[in-house]
Order: sequence, then C-alpha cells, then structure tokens
Amino acid sequence: MTNPSVGVERRIGQRFAFNLPVSLRDVATAAEGVGFTQDLSSRGAFLFTDMALSENAEIELTLSMPSEITLGENMRVRCRGHVLRIVTAEDTNWKLSSGPGTKSPETKIGVAVCLKGYEYLPEDEDRSADFRRISALHNPDEPERTITPVAGVPRAAVH
Repeated sequence: MTNPSVGVERRIGQRFAFNLPVSLRDVATAAEGVGFTQDLSSRGAFLFTDMALSENAEIELTLSMPSEITLGENMRVRCRGHVLRIVTAEDTNWKLSSGPGTKSPETKIGVAVCLKGYEYLPEDEDRSADFRRISALHNPDEPERTITPVAGVPRAAVH
C-alpha cells in the first residue's frame, strides 16, 4: 500500500493570487516590457510576459503592491530581483486566450522571480501612465483619449 505524496511548500512567504499589471526592465540590457502577475508574495512572484528574459537575469518590476503584502495600504513599488526559472507554453498545457491585436499565447512565458529589494515610489495622480495597454479589450492602434474638464462642472460629473 502506498500513501499519496504530499507536496511540501518551500516558499518562505505566503503567496497571494493577484492578477496585477507589472512593468519589467532587464537591468543588463535596459530592455523593457509588460506583463501580469499570477501570484505574489513579499519575497517572490510568478508572472506572465512576452518579453524575452533568461534565467538568472537581474530585473526590476514596477507594480502596485497590495495591502495583503504590505500589511498597510496598497503601495507602488519598484522591486529588484532575479529570474529563477522560465516556463514556456510548450512546457505546460496553458490555455492563454489571445484577443484581437494581441500576440499568440505561445509567445507568453511564465517567469518565477525572487525579489531582493524594494523601492517605494511616490503616488502619482495617474498611475495608469506607467503601464501600456495590455488588455485584449483595447485596440493598440487606438489613440489615447483625454478628458477635457468643463468649466463650472465638478470633476466627478465629467464622463
């Protein structure tokens, strides 16, 4: 009679399942890209991107760290770390959907990152400016629209 194997959790920090936009920068090449996290902790992250990265590469991630990890408020941070491993679609049975104007799912890679340090960034009024559009719902060729305030109308009433 055999007992079922029990998975041993080797992570030090608790992982939280958060799908957050993240901007990436390879420290050695200064190449930049975007992605989204699958899970996140104070010590590491697993994310998806179509940016070319390699194992052991030093990278910077910029994202809004949730309150569950900061134990306070959500905070914009720049994290420095290194790539532990790369997982490609061929290695797994991922079914990543691709919408109009997006790259095929086969170009996405999974990246496990060990985080070493944090830099807390000042809160900007428009945090979305740090992230290019990554949603399949938006047409990448569509120009950005700006809202012009109307004199005498409260800002919240402008649509």
